Amino acid sequence: MTSSEQTGYHGIDIGGTKIELVSWIDAGGELQEVFRERVATPGTDFNEFVAAIVGLVAHGDAALGPQASPAAVGIGLPGVIDSATGRQLSSNVPALNGRLVAAALQEALVRPVFIGNDCQCFALSEAQGGAAAGLPTMFGAIIGTGAGGGYCVEGRLQRGFNAIAGEWGHWTVPAPLLALYQLPLLDCPCGKKGCLERYVSGPGLSKLHAHLGGDSAEPLSIVARADNGDVVAAQALAIHLDLLGHTLAGLVLAYDPHAIVLGGGLSKLSHLYQQLPAAMRRHLFRGVQTPPVLPPRFGDAGGARGAALLARQQTK
Repeated sequence: MTSSEQTGYHGIDIGGTKIELVSWIDAGGELQEVFRERVATPGTDFNEFVAAIVGLVAHGDAALGPQASPAAVGIGLPGVIDSATGRQLSSNVPALNGRLVAAALQEALVRPVFIGNDCQCFALSEAQGGAAAGLPTMFGAIIGTGAGGGYCVEGRLQRGFNAIAGEWGHWTVPAPLLALYQLPLLDCPCGKKGCLERYVSGPGLSKLHAHLGGDSAEPLSIVARADNGDVVAAQALAIHLDLLGHTLAGLVLAYDPHAIVLGGGLSKLSHLYQQLPAAMRRHLFRGVQTPPVLPPRFGDAGGARGAALLARQQTK
């Protein structure tokens, strides 16, 4: 590579309503943002979806200039990829389900395309320059519409045999906790029953509140009601905290991260950072210390950045 050449990367964050592309130049090991664009997600037509990605990348290429093109593309997708067939599963974009998304985009873009789970991209972004920068290990735990995460070692994402490392949202709530709080065994779209994300996600917290006799209020409303003395809201938050404490304690036992960074909508609930360490300790044996539980640095903006970092990690 000559002195006039640069390495460029496109990071694409795909959601149910919008697609965001951010284009970056690798400036001495740091990603420098050059271009950003959002479009509506074509949710039901796969050909329109591919065309939208191609259009975004073309705009990003123009912004990077010929010295950095063709830039590798990293994409953060919700759901998982079937490791046997390569087809997309459990996506909140219906047009993608059952499709060979990576192969179709690589053919259309004529360049390397690397697809990661959106939660894994969040973790990678927070490990490199984010809240967990410089730590030997970290776990990024998304608690939003669903629940998932990613695990990084020395700033590198660990994806695993099936590329699903960090999918804690589909661990199941243990029977003693279901019995203790008299909770129903909820079905999960993944095909299992009792998955943690059905209870600890944003919609899960709303379901807990309704189960206790309240309504299906949004999490921020439940917190506000609890602060004003509402007994049902306070009980829902206490159960949610215990379930989440059990879950993060499991992450400590499985991964032993040096920090846990929360993401997703519930990462904005300040009481979690104050109360989760004690809630985790109740589910750990003596002598095990709880790691710091940290708010994200990049928040919702980390998805595209993490996708670009994934492309850089895979190409290097």
